[in-house]
Amino acid sequence: MTKPRILLADDHAELLEALQGLLDEFGDVVGTVRDGQELVEAAQRLKPDIIFADITMPKLNGLDATRALQTCAPQSKVIILTIHREPFYVTWAFNAGARGYLLKRASLSEELPQALLRVLAGDRYIGLEASEERAFADEGKALTRYRL
Repeated sequence: MTKPRILLADDHAELLEALQGLLDEFGDVVGTVRDGQELVEAAQRLKPDIIFADITMPKLNGLDATRALQTCAPQSKVIILTIHREPFYVTWAFNAGARGYLLKRASLSEELPQALLRVLAGDRYIGLEASEERAFADEGKALTRYRL
């Protein structure tokens, strides 16, 4: 079985390095980028199977990049990896076309492979802490009060 091609996008170099180390046994990390604009360009060029992307990045945020990827790199499945715990971000991510949503936290190394495998299988994946919060989201109010 061929390992999935993975592209990582985050504005913190240390996190990119750590993620690459965690994901090396589960896939082939074909690239790392530090902003949303680079993400869109790299996805078109590298054609990854999976993209792990942060929301808060320079030049183009991860949600807008995910939306753009639906057109320019539709073969790539995006998993958002973020610190944003607010339920409306989960909703925004899936509305933008993401297939998964994970929170950056200490036990992330246990959840990354599960998210990767589930999304590759065609399922959606919502991290454990994010799923509980999303169930109580009042999306209408959240969308009017917050903007990226």
